[in-house]
Amino acid sequence: MIEVKPEVLRAFEMMWGLHPGPVMLIHKSREIVAVNQAATTLGLPVGILCHSLYPSDKPCPGCLANKALNQGQSVRKTAYAASQKKFMDGFWIPVVGEPDIYVHFGNDITEYVRPELLPSMAD
Repeated sequence: MIEVKPEVLRAFEMMWGLHPGPVMLIHKSREIVAVNQAATTLGLPVGILCHSLYPSDKPCPGCLANKALNQGQSVRKTAYAASQKKFMDGFWIPVVGEPDIYVHFGNDITEYVRPELLPSMAD
């Protein structure tokens, strides 16, 4: 299991603990090192590779974690998740001072999207 500084875990809990959607703190190896309360409620475990949730033996095709870590900047991607029939607004956010750790979450924005504006995603 990847070791993360206690102050990083504490900061993650302070900032993301009550976010209404699932949020994960992930190591560049894709190991989930912490989750917020919403993720715990959904049964998302710590210590597994994030892409195994889908299930896959390699990072998801749309994953932007490497880009975020390499650039040292937050990266955002919106997409339609056809299997869930939801529009998602995803983020990969590097943790300042921790070059191998990032925060990842996706917000369901379906109720805010006008499908007629995005015909290729609405099919």
